[in-house]
Amino acid sequence: AIQEWVRAGPPPAAPAQLLSALADLLLEQMGGSSGVLYGLFLTAAAQPLLNHDDLPTWADAMDAGIEAMQRYGGAAPGDRTMLDSLCAAAQALHGLRSPGATLLPVLATAVESAEAAAEATRTMEAGAGRASYISSAQLLQPDPGAVAVAAMLRAVLDGLR
Repeated sequence: AIQEWVRAGPPPAAPAQLLSALADLLLEQMGGSSGVLYGLFLTAAAQPLLNHDDLPTWADAMDAGIEAMQRYGGAAPGDRTMLDSLCAAAQALHGLRSPGATLLPVLATAVESAEAAAEATRTMEAGAGRASYISSAQLLQPDPGAVAVAAMLRAVLDGLR
């Protein structure tokens, strides 16, 4: 759906409008609770970007999105969900607040952190999300939501490179 949307015309150039439009698209096109959570994340992340779009504000946007997901979704880092990858990436993105920070090195560290956090979910006990309804003995793979977040961040990094 995102690829079709991009092909249909140029996406909004302003970051806040871009994230808001993506939120609407995901809420409309993506099924299940993940679509709702991504929509909440993007809607909240857009707010700090309304008046600024410098690098530190992108770190603020990530934090705002995570806070919304936690508030409405009820999960926390360590619950074996997409938040594990998101929070690991957010910690690394705080480096954007440092004077002289440059995007690509900080984002590369964030992606590596998200990928490591996704892999770490393999051995976690599920405290929230769909996996919490399944016996931990059957959870042999990393959390799919955490893996998806890491893959999306990797795609952003690859696209920017």
